Amino acid sequence: MSRSHFPSEPVDMRPASDSTNTRPNTPQVVAMIGQPNVGKTTLFNQLCGLRGQTSNIPGTTFDARIGRAGQLTLIDLPGTWAINLDQPEATVVRQCLAGTLADTFRPDVALIVLDAANLRRGLHLAVEAIAFGRPCVVALNMVDVAQRRGFEVDPQRLSTWLGCEVVATSGRAGRGTSELTAALGRARVSAASLPSPDDAQAMNAWVDGVIRESIPATTTTRDRFGDRLDVAFTHPVLGVAVFMLVMAGLFWSIFEFAGVPMNLIELIFGHVGGWLSALLPEGAIRDLLVDGIVGGLAGTVVFLPQILMLFFLIALLEDTGYLARAAFVMDRLLRHFGLPGQAFVPMLSAHACAIPAIMSARLVPDRRDRLAVILVAPFLSCSARLPVYVLLIGVLFADRPALAGLVFAACYAGGIVAALGSAFLVRHTLLRGRTRPMMLELPAYQWPSVKSALLVCWDRGWLFIRKAGTVILGMVIVLWWLTAYPKPPTDTAGPPSTVAFTQADDTLPTNPMAYSFAGQIGRGVQPLFEPLGWDWQLSVGVMTSFAAREVFVSTMAVLVAGNDDVDDPDVLDRIASARSDDGTPMLGTASAASLLVFFVLAMQCLPTLAVTAREAGGWKWAALQFAWMTIVAWIAAWITFQIVNGWS
Repeated sequence: MSRSHFPSEPVDMRPASDSTNTRPNTPQVVAMIGQPNVGKTTLFNQLCGLRGQTSNIPGTTFDARIGRAGQLTLIDLPGTWAINLDQPEATVVRQCLAGTLADTFRPDVALIVLDAANLRRGLHLAVEAIAFGRPCVVALNMVDVAQRRGFEVDPQRLSTWLGCEVVATSGRAGRGTSELTAALGRARVSAASLPSPDDAQAMNAWVDGVIRESIPATTTTRDRFGDRLDVAFTHPVLGVAVFMLVMAGLFWSIFEFAGVPMNLIELIFGHVGGWLSALLPEGAIRDLLVDGIVGGLAGTVVFLPQILMLFFLIALLEDTGYLARAAFVMDRLLRHFGLPGQAFVPMLSAHACAIPAIMSARLVPDRRDRLAVILVAPFLSCSARLPVYVLLIGVLFADRPALAGLVFAACYAGGIVAALGSAFLVRHTLLRGRTRPMMLELPAYQWPSVKSALLVCWDRGWLFIRKAGTVILGMVIVLWWLTAYPKPPTDTAGPPSTVAFTQADDTLPTNPMAYSFAGQIGRGVQPLFEPLGWDWQLSVGVMTSFAAREVFVSTMAVLVAGNDDVDDPDVLDRIASARSDDGTPMLGTASAASLLVFFVLAMQCLPTLAVTAREAGGWKWAALQFAWMTIVAWIAAWITFQIVNGWS
C-alpha cells in the first residue's frame, strides 16, 4: 500500500456545523468500546463514579454500566477483541453501533478506548468501530503505564491517522477525564481514509505506518521485574502453588474479616424482630413480619459482607494484572473438562458461596463456557453446607477425629469431582462445541485502584440486593407459610390423623411443625426418600433445606427438641440420638452417610436458583440445574446407603 492512501495533515477537529452529528438540547449517548484489559471500566468509573448503575442489555445476558458525565450518558459495553467476531459480546457491540438495540442503547458517539502501552492490538478494533460511521473519540488510556515502559504515543499524530480526536487519559489516576468529556461533546465522524477491516495485508501495512509515526523513536525499557514474576506465576507447577496460596489468603480474609459485619447484621435483624414482636399483637401479621419477612431478609443479607469482600478482593487482584496469569495457568487443567482458565476463579469462589460465584462467571467470555460454569458451580461445597457437615460427620465419627477430618476433606473433593464431571458431560451434550481458546494478552503489573474496586463492590452488592433479594424474599415467605400453617388444634392432645405423628421416645415434644403443610409434604415425599434410609422427620428437614442448606440443622432441632438453638450441645445430642417412629435411630450409620452424600451433591438453595435464572438467561437453566443435581445426589446417596447398610 502506498503512503498516499494515508492522511498527511491533521484533520480539523473543530465542532461541526452539521446538526446531524449531534442531538441539540438532549444529552448525547456515548457507547464505550474497547478490548479486555484496556482500562475501559476503570475510565468509566472515573467519569461517572457512583452515578453509574447496572442495566441488563435487552435480549442478552450481558450487563452494561450506564452513567452520567455532565450532559453525556455513557454506556460501558462488554469488552471484545474485535467487533466482527462471531461471539456474543461482539454481537452486542455491533448491534449497539448499528442502533438496533433498545432506544437506551442507541449511541450518538462512539468512545473507543485504546491501550497506550499496547497500541497495535487496539488499532484493528478502532478501524472497525470508525467504519460504522458514527462520530468518534479515542481515549488513549493507560498512558502512565506506557511512560513507565519508556515510550509515549503522540495523540496528535494518532488523531491524524484515525481522523477523530484523541485524548491521552489514565483511568486509574483520573488524568485527562475533563478533556475527554469536552472532546465527546464536539465529536465528529472520521474524515480519514482508512483501510477495510477485512483486507488483512492493507490493514497490517496501515497499522505499521500508524505505529511508526505515532510513537517517536525512543529508548524503551523492559519491565525485567515483571518478566521474572511472569516466569514464576505462569510456571506449570510453581504457578499453581502460588495461585493456591493467593486464593487461600483471599478466602481466609473473607472468613476472617466478614465475621464481624455478619454478626452485626444478625444482631440488627434480631433487634428488629424483637422490636416488632413486642410492638405487634400475636397473630398472622406479626408472624409474617417477624418470621417471614425479617427472618427471610436476615437470611439473605447476612451473606452480603462475604459477597462484597469477595468481589472487592477479586477486583484488586484483577487490577494488579495477576488474575490473568492465574487464568493462564489453570487453563491447562480445566480445558480437559471443557472449561477455560477463566472458569477457575468463579469455581473456587463457590466454596464460599455459589451466588457470587455464579455472578462472577461473567469473567468467562464465551457464552457456552459461561453457562457450563453457572450450571456446575453449586456442586462445590459452600459455607452453608458446613453446619450440616459438622452435624452428620459428628454423628458418624464422634470418637474418631482423624477419620472425621478425612471425610470432611472428602466432601470437598466429591463436590469438585462432580462439578468437573458434570462440566465435561454438559459441554459434550447440551453445550456442544470446542472450548473457546483463551485469547489472553498478559496486562502490565500495576498497583490496584482501591476506588475502582470499591465501585465494583458497591455495584455488585446493590445488584445482589435489588435483583436476587426480591426473589429470595418471596421464596422464604412461601416457605414460612408452609411451615406455619395449618396451626395445630387446641382441643386435642395429639396431631390429626392426616399426619399420624407419633414418637417412640415420649420425652420428645410433639411439635407443631408436624401439623403444617411442610410436615404433611414431608410425609408425602417420605416414600421418595425411604430408599435412602430417611424417615419423615429427615424428609421434612431436607425439604425445608431447599430454601437454604443451613436451615436443615435448625429444622431438625425444632422437630426433635422443640428448640432451634443449634449452639446448645444438648440439642445436637438429642438430634444425634433421636428415634424414628419405629424405634430405630433416626440418624443411623447408613442413613447419616447417605444424607451427608446427598447434601454434598444436591441443589438445596433457592437463592442460587434465582441467581442462576438471572445470569443464565431463563428459568429453564435453573430447572435443569436443580433436576440434574438432585438426580445425581439421590443416586449417589442411594448407592452410599446400600453399601454402608450392607457393611453394618
